Amino acid sequence: MPGTPFAVRVDHTDGAVALRMSGDVNRTAQETLAHAYDSAGDGPVLLDFSDVDYINSTGIAVIVGVLAKARATGRQVRAFGLTDHYREIFQITRIADFMAIFEDETTAVTAS
Repeated sequence: MPGTPFAVRVDHTDGAVALRMSGDVNRTAQETLAHAYDSAGDGPVLLDFSDVDYINSTGIAVIVGVLAKARATGRQVRAFGLTDHYREIFQITRIADFMAIFEDETTAVTAS
């Protein structure tokens, strides 16, 4: 059964840039997410997982790639919209050590 195709929309919001992802985060997401990140401009990046259906191990690596780019330039990455399951996976894999995770967009935007 094929998964849901990955898509991302870039929104500028309150001094941050939201990457609004949807579908499955897997190897097919790499180029699309990298392009969205590169076109996002300056400021903190908000990874919006609200409409993400599935993240596999390769998708985790795709997210780590975004975090590596951000870290190289000193850019903050914040995430929100994660299910409890993926929040736990991000804790176990220590991805949460490199990006703050919030319950919702409002708290992600206003975090310092």
